[in-house]
Amino acid sequence: MLEKSAAAVQTAPSRTPVKSGRPESLTERIDRLYEAISRRAYELFEREGRVDGNDVRHWVEAEREFLQPVAIKIEDSDSEIVLRAEVPGFNSDDLEVSAEPRRVTISGKRESRNESKERDSATVEETVTEIYRTLDLPSEVNANKVSATMKDGVLNIVLPKVQAKKTATANSGTP
Repeated sequence: MLEKSAAAVQTAPSRTPVKSGRPESLTERIDRLYEAISRRAYELFEREGRVDGNDVRHWVEAEREFLQPVAIKIEDSDSEIVLRAEVPGFNSDDLEVSAEPRRVTISGKRESRNESKERDSATVEETVTEIYRTLDLPSEVNANKVSATMKDGVLNIVLPKVQAKKTATANSGTP
């Protein structure tokens, strides 16, 4: 049975903690992103005259408009899995980390607003950048003991592995 848990998180000194995510909020975010990407892909389809055969290209182009790619390095040892995710421009308040025994999810949203006024006109530019990355893990981890730190645009997530329980033989003296 999968455990549903938000990971305990830590931060580098003088950093705000990375938010721990609730699986329900991630589901809502995925649904919202899927709908937005789907609408944008359809707009691209319509803009090009409703010509069939470009659906994958439209989807990928729409996805790029909404989601920033996240480069991740994975280190797997006997006792833990360490993920290093490059998230430049994001701070720990913008990110959520959610862990399950065989999966970890990183999501984040960053908003910026730029206003400029010149004589009789005003311009407002709003930008929203989101990331969403789910990774299936190579081995089972203890989702309650996951920790994450953020430093210099790199999110480090330490996922302690579940240790195999040692079985003691009850009849050690019997052949």
